Amino acid sequence: MPHPAPLPLLPYCPSSLAEQLLSGGKKILLYGETGIGKSTLVSELARTLSEKTLTCSCISADPGSPGFGLPGTVSLGQWREPIWQVQAFEALCTLDAGRFRLPLLSAVNRLMQKAPPGLILVDAPGVTRGIAGSELLTGMVELLGIDTVVVLNRQSKPLPLMNELLSLGVRILPMHAHPEACRPGQKTRAHKRTHQWRSYLATGNEITISLSDLHLVGSPPPIDVPDTWTGRQCAFIDADQTVSIGEIIALQDTKLHIRLPAAAATTSTLLVRDARSEKNGLLGSAAPFAASNLQFLPPPDAMPYPTTDYSGGPRPAAKLRGLYATMINGVLGDPLLHLRLHQQQRSLLFDLGDSGRLPTRIAHQVSDVFISHAHIDHIGGFLWLLRSRVGDFPSCRLFGPPGLIGHIKGMIDGFLWDRIGDTGPRFEIAEIHGDRLLRARIQTGYRDCVALPEIQITEGLIVDDPLFSVRTVTLDHHTPVQAYAFESKAKFNVDNTALKTLNLTAGPWLNQLKQLIGAGDSKALIRLPDHSSRESGELAALLLTVTPGEKLVYATDLADTSANRTALTALAHKADFLFCEASFLEADIAQAHRTGHLTARACGEIATSADVKQLVPFHFSRRYEKDPEAVYMEISAACSRVILPQKNSNGD
Repeated sequence: MPHPAPLPLLPYCPSSLAEQLLSGGKKILLYGETGIGKSTLVSELARTLSEKTLTCSCISADPGSPGFGLPGTVSLGQWREPIWQVQAFEALCTLDAGRFRLPLLSAVNRLMQKAPPGLILVDAPGVTRGIAGSELLTGMVELLGIDTVVVLNRQSKPLPLMNELLSLGVRILPMHAHPEACRPGQKTRAHKRTHQWRSYLATGNEITISLSDLHLVGSPPPIDVPDTWTGRQCAFIDADQTVSIGEIIALQDTKLHIRLPAAAATTSTLLVRDARSEKNGLLGSAAPFAASNLQFLPPPDAMPYPTTDYSGGPRPAAKLRGLYATMINGVLGDPLLHLRLHQQQRSLLFDLGDSGRLPTRIAHQVSDVFISHAHIDHIGGFLWLLRSRVGDFPSCRLFGPPGLIGHIKGMIDGFLWDRIGDTGPRFEIAEIHGDRLLRARIQTGYRDCVALPEIQITEGLIVDDPLFSVRTVTLDHHTPVQAYAFESKAKFNVDNTALKTLNLTAGPWLNQLKQLIGAGDSKALIRLPDHSSRESGELAALLLTVTPGEKLVYATDLADTSANRTALTALAHKADFLFCEASFLEADIAQAHRTGHLTARACGEIATSADVKQLVPFHFSRRYEKDPEAVYMEISAACSRVILPQKNSNGD
């Protein structure tokens, strides 16, 4: 298919262009990329026409970089030398014309209906690529009845969306960009719109309004995550007309505190989208809530083998600081959560379902395995671990409910180990009996199971490693099951500038300081290189910065009982990630009760009660294999923090 011939560019000359516009057409669209000079040209055209005693109106349709009016809005203005005076505006509460193009088109159309007779100029957003650019261009021309499109462009570039322009059936006037036009940097744009917004709110008053009195529209963040509301633009709407626009100061106890201009009116409908004043004070676009951490691929050494017969459905993968967590068999397959400690050559496993997709090298690096219970889909993968660790490897620790020692010994005793000598895999097994661990050591090739001293535990703490801790609670699945909370330790970093200011040199004393502060000891005296001594707490305040630890909770196969809900909610309180089973839809609640599993709704309710940051549901019944989305939808109705993982590049 031949490319259309390029249209010649007219020289940049507002007075000549004004003559052409007067010769035909009343609705003019100024089109081109950001920073090409559209807003400048619009003002120069208005000035030229005013010198001829002609008046014109303009719609500033770029909410991110408005030629006049407020950021987050589209505005109708009339030229009153030397500026545009705003006659009306419509709030969008977003700076992103491409993402919210349909609300933008609707708002611009409402302003067009308010425009007085005569020439009207539309200063279009700088979205000129892809589907968003195409839909905005054709939508504005068709919806607004545009008869002329002035396209600003540089000589060195082809006209944007050439095919779409030629198919519009209106007059196209390509014009060279403003001679001094340059694309502003993101920081420049952010500072400019922030100044506009702050000036508008400078004389504002604070009002308080209950959420129960409001109808929320647009794309508001979750109500149960108050921090995501702070700084958001919001607008009160009446019958699709903007009444007032302001900024949310805070959401506290189901009440919104909002800053509005003095004497601004309110209604019962509140529009909220993603325009937000961030912590740095700049007005920008808030990231979609909790949309990033699960949308990534783990590093190659933590990835499971790709297979052609994979049928596990979505496979969540989460990234924490220094840690990758991957649900190896997806939400439909055997439970097996792989935690890969970054740069440690160390892995932890939660449950041991089908392990065939894990590389053997991972088995060599597994230091701890946390078993929920001994049903075959949770422990059957032990045979892979057993076979893969033949050789000179350290003991692997296994934790689980009462009876685990016998289950592991039974699987080991089912094989003949006459040829492996001292290279047989070694395991230390700990059964969780309330506040104590019953322990045993087993090495294949030796028939004896050696009892180890039992260990008393407090508040469920079963592992206290320099890098992390693991706690557990016992739940009911018509048999005891264990849920686990992994918590990475806080990381302490030395401020080298502060170290130099104090005239101190680095040395082993800094590691001692970190260890003492990590253990909560702020009174211990530390001997410094200059032979003086100071308390650890005093030194920490001067020298250390803290990166807090993160918490991941794993819970599966539990009945929906008040005792289970209470125990799991306490364990998962404020967790960064909760991996929790959601086996059945509410329509199959009878099956959930018979088998001792959670429904999707119960999973969501527990996550909400625990105030977790992100919920990762798994262990869906195979009956939903063709429609796992139904499970996610039901969970979402009870919890706003659930995330649907994307498929990965293995085709899984």
